Amino acid sequence: DVQLQASGGGLVQAGGSLRLSCASSGFAFDGFPVNDYVIGWFRQAPGKEREGVSCIRYSDGRTRNLDSVKGRFTISRDNDKNTVYLEMNSLKPDDTAVYYCAAGTVLGTSERWYEYWGQGTLVTVSS
Repeated sequence: DVQLQASGGGLVQAGGSLRLSCASSGFAFDGFPVNDYVIGWFRQAPGKEREGVSCIRYSDGRTRNLDSVKGRFTISRDNDKNTVYLEMNSLKPDDTAVYYCAAGTVLGTSERWYEYWGQGTLVTVSS
């Protein structure tokens, strides 16, 4: 089975930065090479629905980003480590949420395209 491990959350002041990591494994056992996959970051704030933040395709590095994080968040991947990073800068209190990474095969931020999910990591931005 595909497994995803998200890490890097924490408490940061507004304007600060954090880098989240999503380590993945098991793609070969699922029958698809890892390059066929897209890794997405999602977040769920208290009392709100989960929303897609950013995603990247392993094969060519193409990305999609939520408008509200463009210019502040950068997604990248390390193919050798099967790890995707979400660099978050200029953080705002509205970015406070549990952040999840997920794996799918369609490049997009809709969660319906993602089959495998990791556990969340909490990001708290204080004002």
